[in-house]
Parts: sequence; C-alpha cells; structure tokens
Amino acid sequence: MESGNKLYLECYSGISGDMTVAALLDLGADEKVLREVLESLPVSGFEIEIKRVIKSGIDACDFHVILDEDHENHDHDMEYLHGHDHGHGEAHVHSHDHVHGEAHVHGHEHVHGEDHAHSHEYVHEEDHAHSHEHVHGEAHVHSHDHVHEEDHAHSHDHVHEEAAHSHGLDHVHGEDHIHSHDHVHEEGHVHSHDHGHGEAHTHDHGHHHEHRGMKEIREIIGKGRMTEGARQLALRIFEILACAESKAHNVPVEEVHFHEVGAVDSIVDIVAAAVCMDNLGVREVVVPVLCEGMGTVRCQHGILPIPVPAVANIMTMHKLPVRIVDAEGEFITPTGAAIVAAVKTSETLPKDFNVIKVGIGAGKRSYERPGILRAMVIQDRSEEKDTIWKLETNIDDCTGEALGYVMERLFEAGARDVHYMPVFMKKNRPAWQLNVICSQKDIEKLEHIIFRETTTIGIRRIEMDRTVLKRKEKMIDTPIGQAQIKVCQERGVVRFYPEYDSVSKLAKESGMPFSQVYQMVQKQCMDEM
Repeated sequence: MESGNKLYLECYSGISGDMTVAALLDLGADEKVLREVLESLPVSGFEIEIKRVIKSGIDACDFHVILDEDHENHDHDMEYLHGHDHGHGEAHVHSHDHVHGEAHVHGHEHVHGEDHAHSHEYVHEEDHAHSHEHVHGEAHVHSHDHVHEEDHAHSHDHVHEEAAHSHGLDHVHGEDHIHSHDHVHEEGHVHSHDHGHGEAHTHDHGHHHEHRGMKEIREIIGKGRMTEGARQLALRIFEILACAESKAHNVPVEEVHFHEVGAVDSIVDIVAAAVCMDNLGVREVVVPVLCEGMGTVRCQHGILPIPVPAVANIMTMHKLPVRIVDAEGEFITPTGAAIVAAVKTSETLPKDFNVIKVGIGAGKRSYERPGILRAMVIQDRSEEKDTIWKLETNIDDCTGEALGYVMERLFEAGARDVHYMPVFMKKNRPAWQLNVICSQKDIEKLEHIIFRETTTIGIRRIEMDRTVLKRKEKMIDTPIGQAQIKVCQERGVVRFYPEYDSVSKLAKESGMPFSQVYQMVQKQCMDEM
C-alpha cells in the first residue's frame, strides 16, 4: 500500500474473521502467499476454498475454511446458533457439540495423575444400554453407560478414588490408553470394542476435543513460515481474545483453554487476516463504527445475549466505537472484534478522500442486513487535521533586544512559530503579547525558557485544531546552486515555497537580489513538474 494511503473498514454489517480475510484478498492480497503460510502451520483438519459468491445481489469474495468431521463446530448453522434444536435423530441436540459465537473456556478438562473411575450414564427410549469402559496406561478406568430417550438426555457421573468430582468436560490423558466399549441392547446382543492408543486418546462421541491455550497458539504461529510482521499481528489478535476470555471467566490468561481461539477455523482465520494485512502493507486502519445486532445466540455456555461476553469485553478494553442496530443477529464475532482492536489506528475518516480500490468480503450467516464487509484503500485528497498548542503571555517591562533573544531561544528549542503583537494592558500600559506555536511534547521546555528569559509570571495554554496542506521537503538544482523548497498540494494543485535560508544563501553567494533568486527557484520548480 502506497505511503499515505489508509485502509477503511466499513463494518455496517459487522465483522468476522472470514469476512476480513475475504475483503483483503479482494483488495489484492496475494493468495499464493496466504496458501503457503497456511500450509506451513502445524495444524490439520482443514482446507481452504476461495471463490466468488453473490450476497444480496452483490459480487463478493468468499474465504471458506472447510473443516473435517472431527473439527466441525456448526458456527454457520443459523438454526442451531439461534436456539433451535437439531442434530441427531429427530429432535436430538447433542450435548457435546460446541458452537461458539465467542471464545469459550474448556472447563471439561481432566488431567489425571492417579487412578480414577468414571461412570457416564445415558438413557435411551429404545432401552438400548451402552456400557463403555476405558482402561488407560495410567490406570484410568472410564465406564460409560448410555440410556437414551428420543431427545437423549445425558448425565455424567464421575467417581474418583480419592474424591468424588462432578465434571462436564473433556478428558486429557497422557501415556498409553486402552478403551473397552461394551454395548448391551434389549435384544441381548453385547458388542465389545477395544482400542489401543500410543499417546493421548480423544473420546469420539460425535465431536472432537482439542485443548489449545496461548502456549499452544504461540507454538503453532512460531512454526509457521510467515513474515515477522504477520507473526506479531497474529499473536496480538490472539492475545486480545485471550484477555477477553480471561475476564469473562475469571481465569488467568495463561490458564485459559478456550474452544474458539483453539479451534482450527479460528487459527486459520486469524493467521490469514494477519498475513493479508502484512502482504498489503497496511499501516493505518480507519474504523468509524462497528454495527452489532440484537437478540441471543447459542454458544457453549447456553443461549447468551448479543454481544456475547468476549465481544463485550473487547469493546470495553479497547474502546471500540459500537452502534446497536435494529436487527436480530450476531454481527460481530470475537475474532472480528479482536482484529479491529489489533489494527485500528483511527475512528475518523478524512474530510475529503479518494477511493483507490474496493474489496468486498462475504460472510456465511444470513441476516436482514447483507453479510458483507467492505474494505477500501483511501487517499486523503489534500488536507490533514492537526492539533497544536499556543502559548501566550503579556510582557510590559522587557527590552526589544531581550525579546529578540527569547525568540531565538524558542525556535532553537523546537517552537513551530514565534511572534509578538503590540497590546495595551491595564492602566493603558503599552506591552507585547508573546505567542508561541508548538507541539504538546515541547510545551514544558518552551515555558521554561519564557519564564527564565522574560519578566512574565503566567503563561496561557490553548489547544488548537488546524488544517494544513500536505507537504514535503525537496532539493532542486538551479543555475546558481542547490535550493531547498517545500512542496504543498491543495485539491490537486501543487505549490512550491522556496525556503528562506536557502534563497538567502544563494543570493549572498551569487550577488543577485533576494527577490530575483526566489523567482528563479520557483520557475525551476515549475519547469521540473
């Protein structure tokens, strides 16, 4: 991206990770570079698809992370997300399916260092009793008795040798594990299945458990073949998510094991967004507002109000500009909010700007508003807003020579401008008003000079907004030597301003009048355009 250009994210339909990646690809991010980085990640269970789609009649780029059966999380299943039961059999909602509109802490994690016996009982209307016994290398015995009714109500009773614990989460076991599954049916058939595993065994009950916290995320990103800029941005996005989950669940950041951030599709979305941002050379990002919907959404913790806790925490911690719109749905995902928090540099668009290029990324969910994210590369047309400070004081008992000395000292110390104005003070005393234009960082040292070198006992400070033309310094060759000039632009019109010191030096060296040298330098600038 050219110097001075900015990325404008128009989030009137919210923002998510896949929408962001798609919009950046549509802007011109290198697809080949992205694929090479994603292929280098030590993560399995996914493939990506990049294609054109039509959303609400609008052509858009679609970035799709296709998960295998073990990693699928129903994140784009509208009926499931918004509270409608579906899934297994007729009206079955599997209690182990995790669909997340936010990052979720896995509270199912058991690490056993001693002998533990686990009993899981399920009831089936058809009177099918299933007994699953798992024998592990560290003497872990799991007994799963399943009795199901039509809606499959599941209860899990875990009994430990030392104490009784009630858990509803995943089991992580080290070493070798042998699992024995005995299924007893009403007809009297017994089915026994033994599984031997060399390392940790994942219990397959129609879902896949993977526990990844920030330690694992850092290792994954550290092994990916990407630029250091992309790596640091990806880590920054993940850290923002981890902090939001830490606050939501009152768990230290390094102890958070959460599904959304640990999930394969989230890893891919975040790394892809960071790679595309870096590939485009994005340095400034303007996000005036994030639009969020209303209502509720299903996540691991049940039906939660929108915005979900992770998104609300990111909004709070990073002061994101938010607008709640009159539409049902979750428009801002935790990944989308974290990306904005990591890259946003401004909330204010330039007063006048040119749109250099437009990219449109498609979302997967279907709401009243078109699920698209529009990203634009913009260029400020001519003017920039700037904030400066004015220091002002009245002086009625200093000589002209002393005031001239003060002016020199102030310029040397970084003052942008210094000038005096004649004024009349109380009792009609003639005096001078000293005005100093400066940056905020220089206020203290400039005030020190004024107090030390004049008789004033008070200085007024005024913060001021100003509009300035874009400018750059340039050296040009003239028939009598080099001259320094200032080049400014105003609505497409270029202006040249020769620097006083440079013109003065050439005039003295050549013996030509100052005004003639000034005109010569300006003409030389025009000829070189």
